[in-house]
Amino acid sequence: MFHGRRIVVVMPAYNAARTLERTVSEVPLDLVDELVVTDDASRDDTVAVARRLGLRTLVHEENRGYGANQKTCYAAALQLGADVVVMLHPDYQYTPTLIPAMIGMITDGPFDAVLGSRILGGRARAGGMPLYKYVANRVLTGLQNLLCGAKLSEYHTGYRAFSREVLETIPLLENSDDFVFDNQMLAQILHAGFEIGEVSCPAAYFDEASSINFTRSVRYGLGVLRTSAQLFLQRRGLASFRIFDPTGRRLTPTGAAASGEARTA
Repeated sequence: MFHGRRIVVVMPAYNAARTLERTVSEVPLDLVDELVVTDDASRDDTVAVARRLGLRTLVHEENRGYGANQKTCYAAALQLGADVVVMLHPDYQYTPTLIPAMIGMITDGPFDAVLGSRILGGRARAGGMPLYKYVANRVLTGLQNLLCGAKLSEYHTGYRAFSREVLETIPLLENSDDFVFDNQMLAQILHAGFEIGEVSCPAAYFDEASSINFTRSVRYGLGVLRTSAQLFLQRRGLASFRIFDPTGRRLTPTGAAASGEARTA
């Protein structure tokens, strides 16, 4: 427990066997009540490593995508009674040592969601972020802030924390099963009026760290702009989109998702 709140860390995994143990070793388990790995049909020994470490592990029998993996993560966290959920990639690109700061910004306020920003502090390039990714990040973030009416330093980090209320309120299950899920989720949070905070987070880039290829990066970038444009139009009453529909499919209070199953390893 952290200040009387139940904390669950979720790790959406795909081919993370080489980095999972190192990541888990730095999670502050004295503050974290549960650590959940959801494996999206990895082709390596991710599940075996997770089992050896004694972690609660959920497995997709078929690869369903990054967004679908997160849906399983959050459903499991709510079922476990989480008050705060931290999403941490198991590829060791983000340091787990920031977990106390991130959950504190939610449990002690005033934020409902917290992002670990690689841009705050100006250390992204020093950490190895490729130049083209840095430039794309800055351009997309600028356009997104303009369209979304926000002032975030970046929208593309994979290190995030959420209150239970956020996860139960937004129509999470209306989102894509692919990488644009992350940005749809932020757009939903902004549209719902929740407060988003940021903490400076150094990020490491190395061979084992996960990444998407150039083609998928372009598709992701277009999806990001489309999502931000949808929020712009929705707020002005010019169009209506299901991802912002308050009656859209959400995780239930017990954490159950509307579709898809994952078995316990």
